[in-house]
Amino acid sequence: MYTVDELASITGMTVRTTRYYAGLGLLPPPSRRGRMAYYSAQHRARLELIRALQDHGFTLAAIEKYLARIPVDASVEDLAVQRAMLTSWKTGGHEVVTRRQLETRAGRKLDDDAIDRLVATLSIDRLEDGRFELLPAFTVGLQVLDLPIPVDSMIAAGEAINRHMVELADELTAVLKDRVLVPYLESPKSEADKLQFEQTMARLRQLTLEAVVSGFQRAANQVITRSLSR
Repeated sequence: MYTVDELASITGMTVRTTRYYAGLGLLPPPSRRGRMAYYSAQHRARLELIRALQDHGFTLAAIEKYLARIPVDASVEDLAVQRAMLTSWKTGGHEVVTRRQLETRAGRKLDDDAIDRLVATLSIDRLEDGRFELLPAFTVGLQVLDLPIPVDSMIAAGEAINRHMVELADELTAVLKDRVLVPYLESPKSEADKLQFEQTMARLRQLTLEAVVSGFQRAANQVITRSLSR
């Protein structure tokens, strides 16, 4: 059991934010002992799920709709599995910046052409309110800016990468759900097994990213070999 201060501290949120989410109904009511309110492991799991949704850029309204579909009595394990599927593959989570902040992050002035190039290479996303979301390829996109490459070729390359990565992500997510998560849910588990599962999921993400890079390198070398043989 946690006090509101302990719950906020362990989930990396402020007490004010924790109480605000509770007031919105995103958390079940705490149990009370006299004037003190106490929160359980289920409250902690829900807050951690909210953080995962925020990392994906979900608005507060979208988070409310998502949590409304989850039973109030959902177990810590069920919530942990939800979070495992939602945990962002990008370190640092969802980051939205103004143009001035974007230039600060880039360490340089960015004219409209540079912005267009960053958007074309899927390095940033231009939002409707004039701000920008930093995407995982932001650092790579900045380096590409210095290369004398036509914008249309960058757009074509970006579209090809995005198209194949979406297909790959869909397929890998299906494998993860059907071959890893479902057998895990159907098997008997101890507390140690649950902790090991979360650690395994984190390690699996890292290995998957390394495998994707390695797989592309291998495929590119095969293309070069075939071209030379012709």
